[in-house]
Amino acid sequence: MRLFVALSPPPEALAEVAEAVEPHRDDWPELRWVAPELWHVTMSFLGEVAEEALPDLAERLARAAGRHPAMTLSFGAGGAFSSPARARVVWLGVRGGGLPLSRMAASLAAGARRAGAGHADGKPFHPHLTLARARPRAGVDARPLVEALSSFAGTPWHAGAVHLMRSHLGPSVRYEALGAWPLTGRG
Repeated sequence: MRLFVALSPPPEALAEVAEAVEPHRDDWPELRWVAPELWHVTMSFLGEVAEEALPDLAERLARAAGRHPAMTLSFGAGGAFSSPARARVVWLGVRGGGLPLSRMAASLAAGARRAGAGHADGKPFHPHLTLARARPRAGVDARPLVEALSSFAGTPWHAGAVHLMRSHLGPSVRYEALGAWPLTGRG
């Protein structure tokens, strides 16, 4: 099964994003827009994980989550991977977590690897909310869209738990929550 660990922003934070993005959707047909019900902040992509690894994975994710405190985050300015001029992914940034958020992502990834469920992609952690993906593999010149989203500043929200999510791919992508663990900061 294909898994990832994520933060699930509250509906009111996602509603703000939807309101900011909606006016731009029709102007960018070369982008595949992610459905708002699928929006999340990926903390660690695990890839294909055997079902028998789930008990150990759950235990290690719970332990990792418990080492980190809840935090206040918000969505910020738009951006693109690999660049706005050759965008393959258009996103909104995540503000407020800084180094503690990066440390939590590393801790979750390490726990997953110890459970035999880690997928090392070698990319540095860059917290974001994926809004759209380019249809052409070479990317899209999304500079005007990124510029339009550059001043976005969402209302702060509480990140109090991490979620283990399963991706069901196909014509209609959906995510299934397999578990959630509170961020308690108890070590």
